[in-house]
Amino acid sequence: MKDKLQNALLLISSKVESNKYLGSIKEAFTMFVPFIIVGSFGSMLNILVSGANGLAQWFPWLTHLSPAFTTISFVSINCMSLPIAYLIGYKLAAKEKVPQLESGLIGLLAYLAVCPNTISTVVEGIKDPVVVSGLGSSVIGAQGLFVSMIMSILAVKLFKVLTSVEALKIKMPDSVPTGIARSFNILIPIFIIMTVFSVAGCLFNTFTGNYLNVWIYNIIQLPLQALANTTPGILVLALVNQIFWFLGIHGGMVIEGIRGPLSAAGLADNIAKVQAGGVATNILTRGFWTSFVVVGGGGITLSLLIAIFLFSKRDDHREIAKFSLIPGICGINEPVIFGLPMVLNPIFAIPFIINSAIAALIAIVATNIGFISCGVLDCPPGLPVFITGFISYGFHGIIVQAIILAVTFVIWIPFVLLANKQAEVQTEE
Repeated sequence: MKDKLQNALLLISSKVESNKYLGSIKEAFTMFVPFIIVGSFGSMLNILVSGANGLAQWFPWLTHLSPAFTTISFVSINCMSLPIAYLIGYKLAAKEKVPQLESGLIGLLAYLAVCPNTISTVVEGIKDPVVVSGLGSSVIGAQGLFVSMIMSILAVKLFKVLTSVEALKIKMPDSVPTGIARSFNILIPIFIIMTVFSVAGCLFNTFTGNYLNVWIYNIIQLPLQALANTTPGILVLALVNQIFWFLGIHGGMVIEGIRGPLSAAGLADNIAKVQAGGVATNILTRGFWTSFVVVGGGGITLSLLIAIFLFSKRDDHREIAKFSLIPGICGINEPVIFGLPMVLNPIFAIPFIINSAIAALIAIVATNIGFISCGVLDCPPGLPVFITGFISYGFHGIIVQAIILAVTFVIWIPFVLLANKQAEVQTEE
C-alpha cells in the first residue's frame, strides 16, 4: 500500500513538474510575489497615514502622501492581470522555444483583445451613461486573472504554430539589421493572432452579451476562490503540500500553480473591499499561508525542534536540531527535512503530514470567530516567527502563531518519544 501510494504521488508530481503550462503559471507568480508583497505594504502605509485612526491625526501633512501609497498598491496589485499575462507568455515561450519578449507581449495583448476597452460611467447632470475609452478594474485587476492566464497560454501556442510556417515569414535582405528583420519575420503571425483574438472576443460578446473576462470570472474564478476559502479547500492544499514534502518533493512548488493565483486574487479582493470601506472576506492569502500554515516551516517543524531539545535522548537528533533551529525560526526547514530526515520517515510521518492542516484549522477558527481578520498584507518569506504574524495580522497574529506552536509541540512529543524507543531497540540489536 505504501509503495503504491508513493508511486502514485511521485507520478502526479512528475506530471505537474513536467507540465509546461502549470510550470509557466508557477514561475510567473513566483516572479511576481515580490511585487504583490510591496503592493500590500503600500496599502498598509496608506491606511497608516490616512483615516481617523492613522498617523494623520497627529501629523496632518501625511495625508498628502496617501496618493503615493495608493499608487504603489494600484500598480502592483490592482493591475496584476497585465504583468501576469506578460510573464506567463514570457515563461511559456522558453519552453516552446519561441522568442520570449515578443511572446510576453503577445500574451498580454491577446488578453486585452478579448476584454472591453471602454468604460461606462454615470455623470451627474447627464441622463445617459458616458462611455469613454479605457480599461476597467475587471480587466486589469484580479477579476481578470484567470482569463489573462488562459489567453496568454493560447496566444503563445498559436504563435508557435504560426512561426513554424515558412510561408508566413517575410524574408528581408541580409543587409537589413537583425532586429528589423526579426520584427518583419513575425509580423504576419502577430497580425493573425491579434485578429483571431479580437474577432473571437467581439463575437463572444455579441452572442452572449458578456465579455470573455467577465464570463470566465463568474464561471471559473469565483467558484475556485470560494472553494479555496472554505475550510476543506485550505486543509486539502495544506495536506497535499505536506504529502509531497514527505516524499522529498518541494510541495510548495507542486501546488503553487493553484495556490498562487487564488491567494493573489484573494489578497487583491480583500484590499479592494477594505479600501472601499468594507470588510475583507478571503481567508487564503500568501500572508495567511506564511504566517500560519507553514509557520516555522511546513509541518510546523519548529515545534519538533523544541520537542527534541526537551524530550529527545538521541544525540543525532539533538545535533541536527541545534543547527536547524535558527533557519527554523525563519521558516526554513530544509535542514531538518533532509537532515533528520523527515522524508519517508515512518516515525514522524503522521505529524509531519497533518500539522500544517491543524495549523490552518486553528487560524481559520480564529478568523471565523473574529479574533483575527482576513489578511490585507503579505509578509516576505524568511522572516522570523512572530514577526510574520505581527506584520500580516498584528498582535493577535502573534497569539495565533503561539497557539499553533503550542498545539503542534504537544502533537510532536509522543513521536519524539517513539524515536527514542526506536534508537534503544536499534542499540540492543
